[in-house]
Parts: sequence; C-alpha cells; structure tokens
Amino acid sequence: MNLVEYPDRELMMFSLADTLAADLNLALRQNDRASFCVPGGTTPGPVFDVLSGVKLDWGRVTVFLNDERWVPETSDRSNGRLLRSRLLKGEAAAAQFVPLYADAPEPEAAIANLTAAIAPNLPISVLLLGMGADMHTASLFPGADRLAEALAPDAPVLVPMRAPGAGEPRVTLSARVLADAMAIHILITGDEKRAAIERARHLPAEEAPVRAVLANATVHWAA
Repeated sequence: MNLVEYPDRELMMFSLADTLAADLNLALRQNDRASFCVPGGTTPGPVFDVLSGVKLDWGRVTVFLNDERWVPETSDRSNGRLLRSRLLKGEAAAAQFVPLYADAPEPEAAIANLTAAIAPNLPISVLLLGMGADMHTASLFPGADRLAEALAPDAPVLVPMRAPGAGEPRVTLSARVLADAMAIHILITGDEKRAAIERARHLPAEEAPVRAVLANATVHWAA
C-alpha cells in the first residue's frame, strides 16, 4: 500500500483527477480501449466533476461501477444515477457506460447478463475505490451473506450481496476482479477512515474486506 497525504480535500480531488486521467491516457496508448471502474457515493463527486471536463479519448473508455444497489436509476439511491450526473457529462459523455442493474426483481435473476456485459472490459484498466469506516469497499461488507464467495480466488466476476445495514440487495465486483486492476486508487477522507485503513493492513480480508485490494493500491487521504 502506498499512502499519499494531501494538505486539504480540494487539492486531493484535483490531484487525484489528474492522476486518473494520466492512468487512462496511458491505458489508451497501450490498448484499443480502456476500462474505468468507479465507486458510487458522494465522496468522489468532486473528482468526477473535474474528470468530466478532461480532454481525452472518452469514446474509447468503458465506465462501470464497483457495485450497485438493486434499484433503478430513477431512485435517489442509484449509484448509476449519481454517476450520470457527476461524471458522464461534458467531455466524458462520450464514454460507454455499462450499468450493474437490470429490470429484475432480484440481482440473482440478472447476474449472468450483467456479467456478460462486464467481462469483455476486464482486466480493469483504472480502478477507483472508496472505503467505509467498517473497512468495506465496493459492496464487500464484513458479515455480508456471500462475502466468502466474493473473496475466493476463483470468485465469479459479479456477486449478489446482502448485508446488515446495507439496505437494498447489492451487486458487487468480486475481490479477485478488483485486485486484478492495472492501476488501483482508494479515496478516503477523515481521521476515522485513516485509522481504519491502517488497521485493515493487519487484519484478514474476512474482517476487513478492503485488505483484499491493498497490496498494489495507492491510498489518497486528506483530513
């Protein structure tokens, strides 16, 4: 794990956006297409705002989420909805977006089709993750019903996930897919999460799921 500390959050958001753009440009120089996998939630919003205006060949970039709540994009809880409003606009509107939700009552009913859409974009070129104070990342929650399956070396690409306190059922990329990304960045803010990620380095992934992706990750932190 490489930890980068910033004097304030605003500087971190701009600097991280520059880093991600550079990683994407490198991937596009080396390949016909690049994949960019991103978190939901409000924390990365300022990064997305900057990236959406960056001039790169977005038409050759496929964007998808780390995880998604099993709700349609009409819901305020949809990560896809948030992504469309913060990242997939301006220059970045040219990117291809692959959603992790389909019109089905439960994620299990759609997981095969969703996997078929994501699989051609693997390995992930550039991965941005967040982390909760409970050391979850994506929808890999401590105590989740299928966490062991999602952490397994032979895990499927996508895993339906339910966890106490998580609200709706989720769909998440497995730890194997996340850890195989060519460039891994984790964005965290505040002293509580700084302490949590330090703890995670010394815990098994079953207790601290973010541990599964830490080895080759760059962690970006500001108070």
